[in-house]
Amino acid sequence: MSKTVTIYSTPVCHYCHMAKDFFAENNIAFTEHDVASDLEKRKEMVDMTGQMGVPVIRIEDDVIVGFDEAKVKELLGV
Repeated sequence: MSKTVTIYSTPVCHYCHMAKDFFAENNIAFTEHDVASDLEKRKEMVDMTGQMGVPVIRIEDDVIVGFDEAKVKELLGV
């Protein structure tokens, strides 16, 4: 079963690019929200995490602040 993956990111965030590269390399579909330009998604991210740091990766109901590759692999089972 594929899990719903959402990443809140900005265009200049190095760790955001690393996370998206990881998803691409592992054929993991994800939805991306650019919180630099999408104020509504920025508010959603801050409401969810209480902070402005990116990336924020949501896998189903789990939320990871930053790109923690080990945790992402654990949650996705890869």
